[in-house]
Amino acid sequence: MLINISNSWQEKLKNEFQKDYFKELMLQVENGYKSNICFPPKELIFNAFNSCSFEDLKVVIIGQDPYHGEGEANGLCFSVNNGVKIPPSLRNIYREIGSDLDSIFIPTDGNLQHWANQGILLLNASLTVRKDTPNSHKHLKWNIFTDEVIRIISDEKENVVFLLWGNFAQKKGSKIDKSKHLVLASGHPSPMSANQGKWFGNKHFSQTNTYLKQIGKKPIDWLV
Repeated sequence: MLINISNSWQEKLKNEFQKDYFKELMLQVENGYKSNICFPPKELIFNAFNSCSFEDLKVVIIGQDPYHGEGEANGLCFSVNNGVKIPPSLRNIYREIGSDLDSIFIPTDGNLQHWANQGILLLNASLTVRKDTPNSHKHLKWNIFTDEVIRIISDEKENVVFLLWGNFAQKKGSKIDKSKHLVLASGHPSPMSANQGKWFGNKHFSQTNTYLKQIGKKPIDWLV
């Protein structure tokens, strides 16, 4: 399977691509796409990396796996294609942004490409999924690959903001070096978690921008 990934990440991950588990993973993904309908489209599997270079990376948001409905997933966690109904978790993310930034924020779509373009790596733990079957590729070894991505970012960069929403993301990011990065954790924005008071009011978006300004970096325009 052709690994369609940008040069900046190719350089950082080239050793990983040579490992037996990754070669096996690519073969399993290739076979999965041949025998079933899977998402995102093959050319967008590594979209998170192609939309945010290693050099420009400022923020990491960790999700679980792509949306599994027809035409939804675009390779960015929590993001859906233009014209797709905004999913409940993303709607709650938007609500928190509006509240946190004290803005009237009424987005018309759920495509987060504009976040990625500003230096946000929207990273799912698994980069593929079978249609209508959440976590269906969890048994593949995507988690080894994405754990290594997080380790490389933690070790080789400084002053990255990691947003860990929910127990899964917090466990995934448990080894991030907090002495050199800002790690913000809260409940998941899914309706169940959010309605239990674990999401709203976390103010992660204003905290991220305050931190970025303090280290001399351009803040994120969350309201685009």
